[in-house]
Amino acid sequence: RFVISKMAAFYYSSRTLCRPSILNLFSKYNSSIKHVSYYNSNIPDATYGGRHTVSLIPADGIGQSLIMGIVEVFQNSGVPVDFEECYITGDTNEEKMKSFNDIKTSVLRNGTALKGNWATSMGIGSKSYNVLLRHDLDLYANVVKFKSYPTVITRHNNVDLIVIRENTEGEYTNLEHENIPGVIEMIKIITKKKSERIAKYAFDYAMENNRKKVTAVHKANIMKLSDGLFLKVCKEVAEGYPEIDFNDMIIDNCAMQMVSKPEQFDVIVTPNLYGNVLSNIAAALVGGPGLPHGENHGNGIHVFESGTRNSGMDIATKNIANPMSMLFAATALLRHLQLSKHAQLIESCIHKIVTTNQARTVDIGGNTSTSEFFEILVKEVEAYRYKRKVQMKKS
Repeated sequence: RFVISKMAAFYYSSRTLCRPSILNLFSKYNSSIKHVSYYNSNIPDATYGGRHTVSLIPADGIGQSLIMGIVEVFQNSGVPVDFEECYITGDTNEEKMKSFNDIKTSVLRNGTALKGNWATSMGIGSKSYNVLLRHDLDLYANVVKFKSYPTVITRHNNVDLIVIRENTEGEYTNLEHENIPGVIEMIKIITKKKSERIAKYAFDYAMENNRKKVTAVHKANIMKLSDGLFLKVCKEVAEGYPEIDFNDMIIDNCAMQMVSKPEQFDVIVTPNLYGNVLSNIAAALVGGPGLPHGENHGNGIHVFESGTRNSGMDIATKNIANPMSMLFAATALLRHLQLSKHAQLIESCIHKIVTTNQARTVDIGGNTSTSEFFEILVKEVEAYRYKRKVQMKKS
């Protein structure tokens, strides 16, 4: 038994330590994928076999600086994660799609990803890689959590709601065509199968997270067939969850109710486009897009990102973006990997530096830059770990 355990230890340690050099050799032929092991000799060794490989997708705009800042935080927090950096590269559409397919392969292989947002330009023929990734990997459930944060002053201080958005159909199926010159048709797809899948996800989420109510948001009074089907399926699914209160609300009324009385909402389940609108409204209620994080879940595939999916191209070079949203996406990823202690460490340090005004970006009433926020956070993490080490020696 001892010999087998030592052999297993050697296998896992050599696999972790050698993987970067192997993949760096491979990267000569595939420049869109780069494997980086952020190993630091000052950090306690992870348990053999306990390291995780996560796809890292900086994408565009503020994503570059935010995600690389998170890498440093993970490094100094002793997080047993190796990152496989993924980029869209090339000059032609064909080259870009090849690198995009490499990114999909990375996410499929690793099962988890931390992602920024690719900027999408207007105009015919301009593809959204964000939508393509969700469609191609069938990341059907977008979950965004909105909760009032201590000391962040907003009109409402009691917001605590979840928006669960169907992520793969609706208006985002991109089925548009010009029937005759000057007349555009767009096809909105709503299916019973996918409506049932997202409704069950929402009710299961409510059960597992001690939530009391699910609200289906729709426009079935006008879109009687498409949204009518979505609402009908939600009502049918609700019958199987008698412990959870259920109601429905028309999207325009929901938007008004959300800004006037957000405490009435618990879990919202909705088709694709409405989920996008409501997520941005809810973000404003808790302090802006710099706070809420988002999760995208499929069958064995999980991608974590900012809640409002902003690339922030207009502020990308200004060093003013709030990193809290991406940091909370990162800690949600850690909890998914069952690394809750590491997640709690990072979140506790964020809470301390923000609530004591050591670090607050301009959007939440401070003047801390993005890079300064990360520097202060890393110092707080190091101080916390040092205190823990001293306490353990004394005990």
